[in-house]
Amino acid sequence: MMNILLMASPEGESGGLTAFLPLLVVIVIFYFFMIRPQMKRQKEVRNFRANLKKGDKVLTLGGIYGKIIEIQENVAILEIADNVKVKVEKSGIVSDNTDISQPK
Repeated sequence: MMNILLMASPEGESGGLTAFLPLLVVIVIFYFFMIRPQMKRQKEVRNFRANLKKGDKVLTLGGIYGKIIEIQENVAILEIADNVKVKVEKSGIVSDNTDISQPK
C-alpha cells in the first residue's frame, strides 16, 4: 500500500505539462515556416487569377504562353499564335509574363 501512495506524489503532475511543451513548440514552428507561407502563396495566386484581364500575357500549367483575348467566369480564351485560340480554365493559368515576346 505504501508503494501506491508514493507513485501518486504531486511532483509527477508538473511533468505532464512540460512533456507537451516541446510538441507545442514544434507545432508553432511548423505553422510559421510551412503553413503560413503556403496560405500566403495561395492567396496571391487567387488574387492574380481574379484580376486577370483582356490583354494580359500569361503562362498555363501546360507550358503554353498566350495572351488573354476574352475572360469568362471560370474560363479564359488565349491567343497562342495568329488566329489560334484555346480555351483554358482559369485555374490552369499560373503566372503573369509581361516580358513574353510574341512573334510578329
